[in-house]
Amino acid sequence: MRHLLACLLVAMLAVTGLPVAAQQSQQPGGLNYQTWELVAERAEALSINPQATNEELARTRARIVEWRDRLQQGQNVNAERIATLRNQIEALGPAPAEGESEDAELASRRAELNQQLSTAQAPRLAATEAASRASSIIAQIDEIVRQRQALELAKQSPSPLLPSSWAAAASDGLDLLEGVSNEISGRNASAETWQELRGQLPQVAAYLIAALLLLTYGRSWIDSLPSRLSARATDYSRAVMAFVVSLGQIAIPMVGLYLAISALQATRLPGPWTTPFLNALPVAGVILFSGIWLARALFPRKAIAYTSLHMGESARVSAARVVRILALLMAIHHILSRAVLPLSGLYEQGEAQVGRVPVQFGDASAGVWHMVMIVLAGLAMVRLGNILRRLTHDAVTQDLSYRHWIVAWAGQLTRFVAPVAAVATAAGFVNLGNLMVWPWLLSLALAGLLILLQDFIADLFNMLQRGAEGAREGLAPLLTGFALILLSVPLFLIIWGATPDELSEYWVRFRAGVSLGGVTLSPGAILTFLVIFGIGYVLTRGVQGAFRNSILPKTKLDHGGQNAVVSGLGYVGIVLAALMAITSAGIDLSAFAIVAGALSVGIGFGLQNIVSNFVSGIILLIERPVSVGDWISAGGQQGIVKRISVRSTQVETFDKTEVIVPNSDLISQPVINWTRHNKVGRIIIPVGVAYGSDTRKVERILREIAEDHPLVAIDPAPAVLFRGLGNDSLDFEVRAILADVGTGLGVTSDLLHTIVARFADEGIEIPFAQRDIWLRNPEALPGGTSAQAAAREPSSGLNRPDPMLIRDEGQDAPGLPDHAGDGEDAGR
Repeated sequence: MRHLLACLLVAMLAVTGLPVAAQQSQQPGGLNYQTWELVAERAEALSINPQATNEELARTRARIVEWRDRLQQGQNVNAERIATLRNQIEALGPAPAEGESEDAELASRRAELNQQLSTAQAPRLAATEAASRASSIIAQIDEIVRQRQALELAKQSPSPLLPSSWAAAASDGLDLLEGVSNEISGRNASAETWQELRGQLPQVAAYLIAALLLLTYGRSWIDSLPSRLSARATDYSRAVMAFVVSLGQIAIPMVGLYLAISALQATRLPGPWTTPFLNALPVAGVILFSGIWLARALFPRKAIAYTSLHMGESARVSAARVVRILALLMAIHHILSRAVLPLSGLYEQGEAQVGRVPVQFGDASAGVWHMVMIVLAGLAMVRLGNILRRLTHDAVTQDLSYRHWIVAWAGQLTRFVAPVAAVATAAGFVNLGNLMVWPWLLSLALAGLLILLQDFIADLFNMLQRGAEGAREGLAPLLTGFALILLSVPLFLIIWGATPDELSEYWVRFRAGVSLGGVTLSPGAILTFLVIFGIGYVLTRGVQGAFRNSILPKTKLDHGGQNAVVSGLGYVGIVLAALMAITSAGIDLSAFAIVAGALSVGIGFGLQNIVSNFVSGIILLIERPVSVGDWISAGGQQGIVKRISVRSTQVETFDKTEVIVPNSDLISQPVINWTRHNKVGRIIIPVGVAYGSDTRKVERILREIAEDHPLVAIDPAPAVLFRGLGNDSLDFEVRAILADVGTGLGVTSDLLHTIVARFADEGIEIPFAQRDIWLRNPEALPGGTSAQAAAREPSSGLNRPDPMLIRDEGQDAPGLPDHAGDGEDAGR
């Protein structure tokens, strides 16, 4: 009874899909919500009916999806009218707070506009509510379908290890063999079929000959073509040419296979026993030839340009052999699953089971055949896993990228998946075993294809830049490869059983975005933000370039002021670009008010240094106590300011090293700026002469030397000062003003050279410190008395004692270190 009711509901649902009659009431926006209500109620009733078939659920879901698209379009009605009303309400000013009042005419106008706004928003709110209900119905139907698929995949059949299962498999296999052989031999063909075949023989022969040539000589020719062409290519184009040409290793055999299938179909001999095999052959051929190409490209015996994975030659040869075996097994499994065997895992979804051979394989016999395929594939998988898992250990180089770790991890899982799948199949969970093996192998193949495509993209950029250094490792190839990985996500989902309807539902949810703190972030909003911000950023850089190169050089601003103006324009432009991008994306900043308040506390504690440096950078740009090109001393560092950024200032020392000084240090600590307003500076050179020298003569000589130097300023004239009576010398200072203080070291060196030469000519002595050393116990030195006697004997030449070394032989000499009362301390 319930099944009959469900059928009636589906029939009524189909009737409701007819065009709505003109006399039916239409809501604003062109949607009839009465009809939608009926459709939704019937769909909800069908979704809770356990007797509803998958076909009924699929038709109902498609109808609900169509309604949801119309409802989502209805959410945008009256957009201009709503915007106008909101602007009018905002023009009236803020509404009075609770307990306050406003002018009666103003209050009446506000109430009227609010009523009009509610009326204009009503269709949008109704469409939003109905669209939400439609999404809920779709999600409910999808959940029912997923539950049924899960139950089917977890279905347990008789164990393939049972003798009865083997007997059933042998019986069904013999029936299949008999039917196929009868059809191939033509025993089931009629006389008319043979008569038609005679007229088709030239066409059949032409197809077969072409197919044989392509599958034999054609394959051999295309297999060697990449090596032959790459030998003539340049270094930067060799890899691209080899990859593109190697795709012919898939295309040419597929053309040959297609011609062979066409030849067989032209004979009119294929019937219900062989047609399912022929229908499955094209996809099986793609699997086989693609697997062979993947093995040759990913694990080449001899690389044309380079190898995508760092492996030894023996490991690559073994891996390529195993991949070819797995490709063959996957092709055979596809043919058997499409044409003969049930319990084929994901192949049982949709219409895959339609169009099989007349013989019906039972679950027990199908389990045996699947068991044989899974065991063979499992052995090859274990072998492949052992090779891949050693990739990071036995690599011929230590420069391993992320792909090597991912492939090694996949090898570890492959060794685990194979025995688990075999055990599950032996226990009777044949669908589960197939689900674990074949999608996993397809996932590995897709991962290998992604590696090859990433290398191809890098090679393509390298070729476009003619082998420029770093072209393969640039940012553009990296971002393109990352986008390629994102685009492959739907393919991985399809491999693991996702249907087109499920993918479209994922896409709808993805476009709807996520809600964070009252703000909805959707891909469209994010894309709008990025585009507007990118345009604003480019315009800001363009304006900065125009000011830096064209406008500011014609003004009277110094170089530091020009840099400050350009930097200020950059900050203002980026802030404006961000605000415009946020507004264009429809992001309400008021929703972030509470979050911003909470973050301000964290900024005050955790980011205070960064904020302090940022504010200090703004102060530096406005007040300009330091500019680019200034010679400063700050924080124990001295050098030339090269760049002032938001957070720090870059200073180049005179040793040509870069020092990063936080901006807060330039504001809070003393800073010496030698060249802030001009480059004029003073140098001070201390000079000492021996006691007894004529001080006036010394002063005159030093003044003449300073005045004669071409880089010393005449006005003000250099000054020579007698600064003091030192311990060892009479101390003078030469003070001179230079037009460019940057030449101070060179001028100082020149003046000192001249002072030394002039003092030598004038007989003025430059004193140096002298020290007397007293040995208290010379007999304690190595050599004892002999050393002491030798020290007393005069010598000449190289052995003459140093006149600076004076040793006292007396005992207890007054005023000396060995005098009574001082000896103990001197001995220490």
